[in-house]
Amino acid sequence: MLDGFKKFILKGNVVDLAVGVVIGISFGAVVTALVKDVITPFIGAFGGQPDFSALQFTINHSKFLIGDFLNALISFLINAAVIYLFVILPLNRFSQKPAKSTTKICPECLSVIPLRARRCSFCTSRLNPIK
Repeated sequence: MLDGFKKFILKGNVVDLAVGVVIGISFGAVVTALVKDVITPFIGAFGGQPDFSALQFTINHSKFLIGDFLNALISFLINAAVIYLFVILPLNRFSQKPAKSTTKICPECLSVIPLRARRCSFCTSRLNPIK
C-alpha cells in the first residue's frame, strides 16, 4: 500500500504540479504586491485617492457596498494588465519560432521558387528537391 502511494507521489507530473502551484502562489503574491504598493498609489497620485470602499447606497434599509465591488474590479483589471504586459507578452515574444520557409532561391538565376521544385520555373535549371 505504501509503495503504491510512494510511486504516485514521486511521479513526475505530480511533483511538477506541486512545484507549479507553489511558484504560482509566490508569483501571485509578487504581482499583488506590485499592484498594491506601486501601481495603485501611482494611479492615486494622478486621479486622487484610489479607494472606493466608502461608496454605497441604500434601498429599503439594505446597504449596497458598490465601492468594495469597484475596488475588487479595478484590482482585477490592474492585475490582469500587469500579468499580460510583464509576463505574457515577453513569453510570447521569447517563445516565437521562426516560420518554416516554403520557398528557396534558384542557384542559377536567383529567383524564388517552391521548396520542393525539381526544376526552376524561370530558367528551367535542374534542382535537387528538398524532401
